[in-house]
Amino acid sequence: MARSYEEEQNNLNIIGSGTSVNGDIVSNGDLRIDGSLTGNLNMKAKLVLGAPGKILGEIYCKNSEISGQVEGKITVEELLILKSTARIYGDIITSKLSIEPGAIFTGSCNMGGNIRTDNGGDGSNE
Repeated sequence: MARSYEEEQNNLNIIGSGTSVNGDIVSNGDLRIDGSLTGNLNMKAKLVLGAPGKILGEIYCKNSEISGQVEGKITVEELLILKSTARIYGDIITSKLSIEPGAIFTGSCNMGGNIRTDNGGDGSNE
């Protein structure tokens, strides 16, 4: 029996501490990264980047909570939360942004409008 899109969205994927992934990731389910990713990330759900986590590449997702380090452009359709331990080196495009005191952000930010992540991963606003 085929799984529905909604069932796939309930999946939780984890890249644990001490694990490194090289290459692009495409996922319909939630993802938590406590290890490192070198590559682009294209998701239709939520990304959680733990404090020890690192991403070198572009991110496209629906929602995100970042406590670790990102070097690259971040596009979030709905809400991006930068926790106090977050270190962001790159541009942000999002509808809503929450930044806790202590977070580091170096780049530009474009907020508002209708942001779509289902455009094949090119990160453009519509």
